[in-house]
Amino acid sequence: MNLAKITLETTTKKLDAYERLMRLDKPIGILLLLWPTLWALWLASHGLPDWVTLLIFITGTVLMRSAGCVMNDIADRKYDGLVERTKNRPLATGEVRVQEAYFLAAGLCLLAFGLVLLFNKTTILLSFVALFLAATYPFTKRFLAIPQAYLGVAFGLGIPMAFAAVNDYIPPLAWVLLAANVFWAIAYDTEYAMVDRDDDVKIGIQSSAIFFGKYEGIAVMVCYIIMLALLAYVGSFMGFGKYYFTGLGSALGLALWQYQLIKDRNKILCFKAFLFNNWIGLVIFIGLAAQYYFGS
Repeated sequence: MNLAKITLETTTKKLDAYERLMRLDKPIGILLLLWPTLWALWLASHGLPDWVTLLIFITGTVLMRSAGCVMNDIADRKYDGLVERTKNRPLATGEVRVQEAYFLAAGLCLLAFGLVLLFNKTTILLSFVALFLAATYPFTKRFLAIPQAYLGVAFGLGIPMAFAAVNDYIPPLAWVLLAANVFWAIAYDTEYAMVDRDDDVKIGIQSSAIFFGKYEGIAVMVCYIIMLALLAYVGSFMGFGKYYFTGLGSALGLALWQYQLIKDRNKILCFKAFLFNNWIGLVIFIGLAAQYYFGS
């Protein structure tokens, strides 16, 4: 009985460590990856995505975001223990061995790839690009001044994949949407990087917060404006009306409010601003969906 209890407790602790390694306890990353994918699915299907396709993309987003977090922690395992915010991550504390993490990442990627095989060749080929970006992103923090731009491409690859899965081709509009996502990622991940700036400087990690320096708040707002301008172009090209642009206007309001949070560089408020980007993604999606369902 005692042996069974010990085994259960050990298994529970290990599963909890895996959950934290995959960041399933912090779904903000999944949501920031999911919103652009949903934008693309709605645009590609003219507001009527196939529910099977939608479910596959949602599941694939969760799997690949989880795999990306594991790969990130494998790459950063020697640094995470030196950063206040990441010092308790499972690989940094030794709760999960590196070999276990490799197996977990591989398993998640294989599950995601199994889902992609249900789609056409173009989508399958793009999945290899997505895997490459996810696996290499952690290392860009060693040499790229703004690794957040690379993250934006990695987080946005669901956009061309969605168009490819629905229509078996990728229109130019998909790349405009991807560019918007890159600027959005630079904006919100700079807010995130502002929390770790002191630790990153100390250990030699690159980030946009370090690169922009004292102009980081202005840079974040410029990125939001460019992102929303690109999305406005998408709406204009598609002939969208008040519902879509109300969504963009709401997103702009949220972005302006975030500037009040980050302008004094308070770490707690910077992280709060980062988290609020989920609402930006949501209001844009609501505006897009409402345009298809209620617009003329």
